[in-house]
Amino acid sequence: MMNYAVILSGGIGTRMRMGSFPKQYLEVNKKPILIYTLEHFQETPEIDRIVIVAADAWQEQIRKWMVQYGITKFERFAPAGETRQESILNGLEACMVTSETEKDNVIIHDGVRPMVSSELIRNCLAALSEHEGCMPVLPMNDTIYQSSDGKSIDHLLERSTLYAGQAPEAFHLWKYTRINREMPVHELAKVKGTSEIAYQNAMDVTLIPGDDRNFKITTQSDLERFRSLTEGEA
Repeated sequence: MMNYAVILSGGIGTRMRMGSFPKQYLEVNKKPILIYTLEHFQETPEIDRIVIVAADAWQEQIRKWMVQYGITKFERFAPAGETRQESILNGLEACMVTSETEKDNVIIHDGVRPMVSSELIRNCLAALSEHEGCMPVLPMNDTIYQSSDGKSIDHLLERSTLYAGQAPEAFHLWKYTRINREMPVHELAKVKGTSEIAYQNAMDVTLIPGDDRNFKITTQSDLERFRSLTEGEA
């Protein structure tokens, strides 16, 4: 049995005000954000192989960084898709090139979530012994209102039943790949969350506690938060 990691690094951030420069390749304390992410998967014994979804233009540079920082579990690149879920499918197809058994698993993570812990990675994979998928979540701490126009309240939602999903998300590789392959491209483009398509296709996806520190670098303030947390580590 193999545990594959698919790291999504194909996006171009639009909320960082960095033009077309992808935020996952920004250097923080002289190390690219993507490398921080890859190191956690490299250091987790349960991870066997790493697939990186990235644009062709960045693949040679990523290879150089991986040599520099000792990322030895890397297996292959997959092309970035037009949408996030298309990129995921491309990553899954790259895993399937060498996958030999239906017992193989895949864990999917954003390159711009560099604070993921080995413990969370292990917990996601461990859940697959009894479930077909796993998603870490955080409880909602604020009161949540629903509004159709952003100006008036339509509904007050029950906070105790609401959770914010995180990455990484883990699945049985063959089954998750199959449902992605079978979904029409136009429908695949509508998928917002990695576990959404699994839920829609009746996969047994369990929820486990997430990690507040496992935040996604989306804005400039996120970047500054990450920089302050990693001072002196690189």
